Amino acid sequence: MASVTIFHSLYGLRPAVLIAAERLRSAGHTVVTPDLYGHPAADSVEEGAALAGRVGWDEIVSRARAALRDMPPRTVLAGFSMGAGVADALLPERPNTAGLLLFSGAPAATPQVRPGLRAQLHIADPDPGFVPAADVARWIEGMTAADAIFEVYRYLAVGHLWMDEGLPGHDRFATDLVWERCCEFLRFS
Repeated sequence: MASVTIFHSLYGLRPAVLIAAERLRSAGHTVVTPDLYGHPAADSVEEGAALAGRVGWDEIVSRARAALRDMPPRTVLAGFSMGAGVADALLPERPNTAGLLLFSGAPAATPQVRPGLRAQLHIADPDPGFVPAADVARWIEGMTAADAIFEVYRYLAVGHLWMDEGLPGHDRFATDLVWERCCEFLRFS
């Protein structure tokens, strides 16, 4: 089974991330969910932005790096929104990464993406406030240029973090579908 590290969104380590980890663990995977803030999770985007600002991007990535230190080289990197950016930032340092699972975030594909890297992008469509179509197109272009093997799944959800049952716009049906697709992806990681 796969080893997976899930990086949380701007909100922090919310129950939705822990529930996602439990779903994957129940399928037999080893999953870690580091707290990149060291503070209780926020209840709003503004509070989350303030937390992220206090910690700082470099420290957030440093904490993520520390969480990966004892994980196998072929660990799958996963991230919700901001966490997708964290996974993207660490990918060049982890050339043996088994795959990427990105939720509600489409970072620019790094030039160090190795040919054959497997990835899934799960986004609300549309999500112009957080994941503009131009960002998704740029990610697809970068992954294609790198010869990655990837899938883009678009969900008719109404909220940016539609997989989080504690936030407005939660879509239970789409969330269940995401985890079915992720479990299938992880069977081959």
